[in-house]
Amino acid sequence: MHSYDVTAESTAPPEAIWVLLRNPRSWPEWSRIDALDTGRSQDLSPDGQDGVGAVRAFRTGKVVTRERITRLALEPGHRFSYEGVDIPQMADYEATVELHELPGGGTRIHWHGTYVARGRMRWAFQWYLRRFMQAMATGLAEHAAGLRTPPASGSTGVSTAPEPD
Repeated sequence: MHSYDVTAESTAPPEAIWVLLRNPRSWPEWSRIDALDTGRSQDLSPDGQDGVGAVRAFRTGKVVTRERITRLALEPGHRFSYEGVDIPQMADYEATVELHELPGGGTRIHWHGTYVARGRMRWAFQWYLRRFMQAMATGLAEHAAGLRTPPASGSTGVSTAPEPD
């Protein structure tokens, strides 16, 4: 069994980051994921706030991974957990994203998971996955911090309008 454990900090409140995590259509905007494959996904919420049991299929390059949401908890803190349904490079994948409010405002994102690497290049995959997941956490933190206001349900929250004076 292998694992990764990464963190990032954002000036955005946990609620803004939570909305982005639950909305799979936002993931390509803040991560290395290229697209949400709606044809291979199941039980996606029309408002972008997927619930427990939703299976999201993400394409990165030529690889499509499918992950099922297993837990959504607001107390204590915000906890988003998922498991791999179909991931070519690994088995027994389970991950959790925890959002912790920082004392002066903002959020610490703690993203961690366990898995069994498949294939001959296991050692290289471990290195790659840790870097990939750090980029996911950092991208989420930076994207959320760039939002002018917390996104509404069904919206990715990207705002190009200037703030009023």
